[in-house]
Amino acid sequence: MIQQFNEVINYLETHILDDISKDQIAKIAGVSDYHFRKLFLFISGLTLHDYIKQRRFTLANAELIAGASVTEVSFKYGYQSLEGFSRAFKEWSGYLPSAIYENQIQKTFSRLSFVIDIKGGISMEVKIEKKEPFNLIGVTCQVPIQFEGVNSEIMALANSITPQQRAELNDLKDLYPLQVINASYNFAETRLEEKGTLTHLIGVVTSQETLSADFAEVEVPSHTWAIFPNKGPYPQTLQKTWQQIYGEWLPSTNYELVEAPEISFSRFEEPENNRYSEIWLAVKEK
Repeated sequence: MIQQFNEVINYLETHILDDISKDQIAKIAGVSDYHFRKLFLFISGLTLHDYIKQRRFTLANAELIAGASVTEVSFKYGYQSLEGFSRAFKEWSGYLPSAIYENQIQKTFSRLSFVIDIKGGISMEVKIEKKEPFNLIGVTCQVPIQFEGVNSEIMALANSITPQQRAELNDLKDLYPLQVINASYNFAETRLEEKGTLTHLIGVVTSQETLSADFAEVEVPSHTWAIFPNKGPYPQTLQKTWQQIYGEWLPSTNYELVEAPEISFSRFEEPENNRYSEIWLAVKEK
């Protein structure tokens, strides 16, 4: 997978001024566009879109230093107006493009190169399971992406569930794990700076439907799921498992992600220092 990542970078560098083809990137990477972008974001800390933008502005900066006119560079890099280019360039560099040559201001963003970092000694339990279609029913809201600690907005969503809603959800749950789950979907494609958002659902896995206006219902088709059991201090063990999945398991396995809700649950009746959790990710073989 690392080789394919570097081949994609080579493709981007040689087509940096073109309309980048998602299909071509997926073909070079050997996985779906969805899978590649999720892994690229996790490993590099950038969306593919942001990486391309950073590289284009780096090259534009170099041409401005060499004496190219702002008008020439603006249109070469795909902007239809000087104002639009100047505004975007200043947001990136902190300077107007007209000041670059005069002050010889050089700002760069180097091309990425991916290497294998073998850590070793880490064992992950995972089971691959085919599940028939099911529904997710629960309360939802848009929340900020957060990678450490407890997400206060998710906690607020959980605390907003009324006793009546809890009773209704309890009646609906008829599929494993027969308890409240968390599901995330509609991820914003953004940098890993905890500025993006996602839709978060707190609810149940069920074969039933709901007519209640209090709840959202998400139909999940049949998928193969990679299921990651984990147990230990909460939420640290759960968050570490997420990191291992994206940083180690997915780049090295023969499976790729399928666009579907990411599901997790924890046994909150167990002690916080040794709590069981599971993570479900929809996958397919490459």
